[in-house]
Amino acid sequence: MPDGPDAKWPTVSPFRAGIACRCPRCGQGALYDGVLSVAENCGVCSLDLTPHDSGDGPAVFAIFFLGFLVVPLALWLEVVAAPPMWVHVAIWPPVIIVLAVICLRLMKAVLIAYHFRNLRHVYDE
Repeated sequence: MPDGPDAKWPTVSPFRAGIACRCPRCGQGALYDGVLSVAENCGVCSLDLTPHDSGDGPAVFAIFFLGFLVVPLALWLEVVAAPPMWVHVAIWPPVIIVLAVICLRLMKAVLIAYHFRNLRHVYDE
């Protein structure tokens, strides 16, 4: 068993912790206080989550994923049904907003978990 402040915590898969939006050290505490705001500390292991830095990565992944998903669906709807423009305006903005929040939440959590795993020395200071 390794020495140090994380010695009593089991190894948590960053991907599983990220998808579950849980603490990257213990895998149990909630990562978020709100929809997209990261908690200052884990409620279970008291890990200080303030040094995280997901940067623009989650937004880039969300843009690519949503573009890959929504553009073909909108084109398919246009070719198959040829609806008036107001139908596109009514359908796609809510779909994009909901999927963007979901993607941002998951990608931010995964990137924070990988940041913790690969740059643990930043958290240990």
